[in-house]
Amino acid sequence: MGNSGLKQHYETAAKTGVLQLAEHKLREIPPEVHNLSEILRNLDLSKNRLPHLPDDISKFKQLKQLKLESNRLETVPESLSNLKKLELLNVADNSIGSLPKSLMSMTNLKQIYLNNNKLKHFPLELIGLHNLEVVDLSYNKITEIPPGMSKFYAVELNLSQNEISVLSEDLHEAPKLKILRLEENCLSLEAINPSLLRDSKIHTLNLDGNLFEVKQLASVEGYNEYTERYTAMKKKMF
Repeated sequence: MGNSGLKQHYETAAKTGVLQLAEHKLREIPPEVHNLSEILRNLDLSKNRLPHLPDDISKFKQLKQLKLESNRLETVPESLSNLKKLELLNVADNSIGSLPKSLMSMTNLKQIYLNNNKLKHFPLELIGLHNLEVVDLSYNKITEIPPGMSKFYAVELNLSQNEISVLSEDLHEAPKLKILRLEENCLSLEAINPSLLRDSKIHTLNLDGNLFEVKQLASVEGYNEYTERYTAMKKKMF
């Protein structure tokens, strides 16, 4: 679809602040999109062929949602941090290997989707972001959860389908973490610190597909406290 075919999209976005340009085989962000930089609150550029984001993405200061999944991105520009109102960033299914340090200043970020990328290290840039709710890091190459999780504020963390064999000793101190997904990693039973079961706020811990049978978790100190939280959560749902 050429620019003429997208004209209606731009006209609608000028009224609504929402622009949907998914699946248009775009290799760059069209000039017409930049013309809407002061208006857009929601920009969807997913399922295109974008190889990079331009630095002037920083001009989209009203953005609350930016969707870029299924492109060809290898990096996230430092200038993205100028999007101070951004609440949702979806860059899943790209080739991103690291995040810029400047991401630490994106204090309104609530949801970030980094699944299906090329991350080898847990992104420390996400630690300290107080408004985080959901972090998806599944399907990467991460090998450990590092120290510092006492300042990791997300409620839900998905690390399934990585290569994790080490969990930080302060993981139980993550102040809001309630859902932790660790399916299909490289964890041994010994890697599960009793404090994670006993002292955390986690009520849903998924460990299928690791180096032990999930039923063996019952032998770890703190398992009873964990099951009490899980049961209490289920009761609230019904």
